[in-house]
Amino acid sequence: MDFDFQLNRRTVMGAAGAMALIPMGTSAAPADKDSTAIKQRFTKVSDGVTLSYLEAGKGPKTLVMIPGWSQTAEQFKYQLEGLANTYRVIAIDMRSHGDSEKVPHGLTIERLARDVYDVLHALELKDVTILGHSMGCSVLWCHFQLFGSHRVAKYVFCDQASFLTANPAWSAQTLENSGAIFTPDSVTATYNGLTGPDGNATTRAFLQSMVTAQMPAYQFEWIYQLNLKMPRQMAADMVYNHCHQDWRATIPRIQAPTLFIGGVHSIVPYKCILWNATQIAGAQVTIFQPGEGDSHFMFIENPAKFNNLLTNFIS
Repeated sequence: MDFDFQLNRRTVMGAAGAMALIPMGTSAAPADKDSTAIKQRFTKVSDGVTLSYLEAGKGPKTLVMIPGWSQTAEQFKYQLEGLANTYRVIAIDMRSHGDSEKVPHGLTIERLARDVYDVLHALELKDVTILGHSMGCSVLWCHFQLFGSHRVAKYVFCDQASFLTANPAWSAQTLENSGAIFTPDSVTATYNGLTGPDGNATTRAFLQSMVTAQMPAYQFEWIYQLNLKMPRQMAADMVYNHCHQDWRATIPRIQAPTLFIGGVHSIVPYKCILWNATQIAGAQVTIFQPGEGDSHFMFIENPAKFNNLLTNFIS
């Protein structure tokens, strides 16, 4: 079944009846009068799990966006609103994230990559520009490893290290190139923090490390509440799997046009983004600078610059 939800109010009912917070200022005409209005739809993937996705615009070119760990499609609202006049824009809630079905199985990068394959097939999409943010990049790197550039014309990889967990035996240069921000012990501590009685507080603190001091309090609270749509046990299982993936040998095999995006003050060290870009022939790279919303969420903190980058790259 295919249902549409109009995202033009401060709150909107999600797939399971949960309330999703929307920052004030969003406006859109009814879907039957405005083709750029954001609509919520649902599709099933190959193991029967129902995924939610948001869609706006009609094309002729299509941009598909994959959020990061515990993030949601709704956090791409500024891209859905800002780019729908030019492109068909789709943002997917991965399984157990956002408004998608909550299931304890398949919380691995490999299964999420298969889910992306299934969604592209179900929507009959081809020659898309596909964007991954944070863990979404890992999902796309795995998708490439499993299926090649299936239905993909261009890639945008936004702020993700090629290997998140450091080996104590690595050289300083290897550590810088990988961009690892965890140690084996800190991965375990993060997992235990998310699954313990202070799971919400652990989430809040983790997210606070991902934004600049200039982000308005209401906007941070919106991000935080959307993250909590994913049960903390599932979020912990997902981050544990995510942190143990090594994509350093996969990235250089990509031959499609590619754009990398990072931020000077992101939690992900920007030098690893520069290194990632050297691994793909002809890849473009943009690093958001201080004063430009140069955080892990630069697409929220500076959507005008971010959307302009995407427009120039896709066109």
